Amino acid sequence: MIRGQINASANNTFAAVKRTLALDFGMKRCGLAISDPLGMIANGLDTEPTVTLMDRLRKLDRDQGFYKLVIGKPTRMNGEESSVEQNIKLFIESFQKVFPDKEIARMDERFTSKLAMNAMISAGAKKSQRKEKGNIDKVSATIILQEYLNK
Repeated sequence: MIRGQINASANNTFAAVKRTLALDFGMKRCGLAISDPLGMIANGLDTEPTVTLMDRLRKLDRDQGFYKLVIGKPTRMNGEESSVEQNIKLFIESFQKVFPDKEIARMDERFTSKLAMNAMISAGAKKSQRKEKGNIDKVSATIILQEYLNK
């Protein structure tokens, strides 16, 4: 299933008008990933310091456009919210003020850091690359988004 609106042009090619953006939210930095124009494949972008995140989202919207933001939902194994969830809720309030027309979805992010580490090992990332927390955040955002797109 294709997410977003697709317009057929006269030369029979398709131009997507919407993408989905994902966020692995952290107090210091956030991992970012964006879908391809058809909304089928997640692509890792990079990380952004949390203090400048809203400016980066404005730029991404201006440059690539997105219609939905998927934010990881950190939950403890016993089902309780993690300590960062309160900050995520505050971020969502701010995001809705800046982007009132954007949809927001939440996705369980349990085990994404472990999955990200395993993916980096499988891809042949050096130990120094795997130790870099920003790389794990970016891959985690990509996993969150791909899982969302697959449902």
